[in-house]
Amino acid sequence: MTGLSILVLLVAGAGWGYLRLNGSIDTFSADGISGDRPPGTSAGQNVLVIGSDTRSGDNSGLGGATGEVGRSDTVFLLHVYADHKHAVAVSVPRDSLVDIPACKKPDGGWTAPQHHSQFNEAFSVGQTAQGNPACTQNTVEHLTGLRVDHTIVVDFAGFSALTSAVGGVPACLPQDIYQRDLNPKRSTRGSLVFSKGVQTVSGQRALDYVRLRHGIGDGSDIGRIKRQQAFVASLVKKVRSRGLNPASLLPLANAATEAMTVDPGLGSADKLLDFIMSMKNIDLRNTEFVTVPWRYEGARVAIVEPEADELWAALKADRTLDGRNTAGASHGSASPTGPAPGATLAPGASVSGKGIDVAVYNGTTVNGLAARAAGMLRTHGFTVTGTATANSQDQEATVIVYGPGLRAEAGTTARLFAGARIKESAGAGIQVIVGRDYADAPTAGPASAPTAANPDAVPSAVADGARSAADDPCSDLSYG
Repeated sequence: MTGLSILVLLVAGAGWGYLRLNGSIDTFSADGISGDRPPGTSAGQNVLVIGSDTRSGDNSGLGGATGEVGRSDTVFLLHVYADHKHAVAVSVPRDSLVDIPACKKPDGGWTAPQHHSQFNEAFSVGQTAQGNPACTQNTVEHLTGLRVDHTIVVDFAGFSALTSAVGGVPACLPQDIYQRDLNPKRSTRGSLVFSKGVQTVSGQRALDYVRLRHGIGDGSDIGRIKRQQAFVASLVKKVRSRGLNPASLLPLANAATEAMTVDPGLGSADKLLDFIMSMKNIDLRNTEFVTVPWRYEGARVAIVEPEADELWAALKADRTLDGRNTAGASHGSASPTGPAPGATLAPGASVSGKGIDVAVYNGTTVNGLAARAAGMLRTHGFTVTGTATANSQDQEATVIVYGPGLRAEAGTTARLFAGARIKESAGAGIQVIVGRDYADAPTAGPASAPTAANPDAVPSAVADGARSAADDPCSDLSYG
């Protein structure tokens, strides 16, 4: 559902179909938004995106929650940086234990604050089919210390319509999925629903994919978040590939706005289009997805401090995940455990790959790119175990994938590829998946060696786990 909201922000602003859009935007009352709010800031904007799993209306046959009470199934806080060229979406697990502040009920009364409650309970305050987006907004502001500029709620019906309107979205699974994985109460495994690998899904199948939890990874909502982030990235990439023109965008804009409920600040085509047009220059590789630092607490999820506060502080200061502002200047040195994406180059700096084995994959359609990168790695002493074509050839940014215990070696490797990100996987060894950025600037390395911790960077566990909208849809799909 989050993908639909982000997409309408990215594409509905073209201006086509203005009158049709103006008649299909629903708003929720701002009366329930707390008067005790964090101060506003001129640096960037924060958009709260809520996916609702209510069964009311057109959602009744699409697998929403049993009963008529609206619940939040997915929540992202999207920070749009002040340069309007970068954005990061932070997932907050629905099972997170948080403090829910006082919230307004349908009868006009206010609830007492709740301590150590499950995060998705905020949306259900008042027990209505429409849910309580103002209460979720109050909770997010209380949790993060960030002022939420806009809130958007999307339901199953709208998500289904959008994935169909775009002609299906490439999705990936690390294993075969059967009917019992969608419905654990089945006594038998049932028939095959999804095959291992990449497939195109839309409508009900797209919903089944993003809601799938059992039978994969550790079966948790945390693992599902990873796949939802991958799906949203793939969805945005699919829309961009179709071209930003009236014929392709109008059906998507109509599908999106008909399913959205927004705060009054976005409640007209004028307001929505003005806001959207300020975001038109955000690039795929600069659109990132992370999850708030977390750990299990029994069957629930605890938010980890001070790491989470460091993330919120970075967004409040409009700093990117590596501690840089969106103009490219660093607020400190790079992390000692590896270079930050986009690290600056140092004339005369050297990188030694002695004792490091790497495999190189071409993630683009540029012939010979893996061989070119392999040659460069060998000149720095790396042992290249092989070159091949990656599973996907639409990789925008270079990624260094490393197995357990190889983070330092991956950081060394990444110094030869300016802007590369590093990601841990369950597999063994180190893989370099070169992207379009390396094809465009193949001599962009080495980067200077890190010397001291960057006090302004977010925790490495957050930055290293980031996914960009340009990433391979099969990479880093699940915890567990």
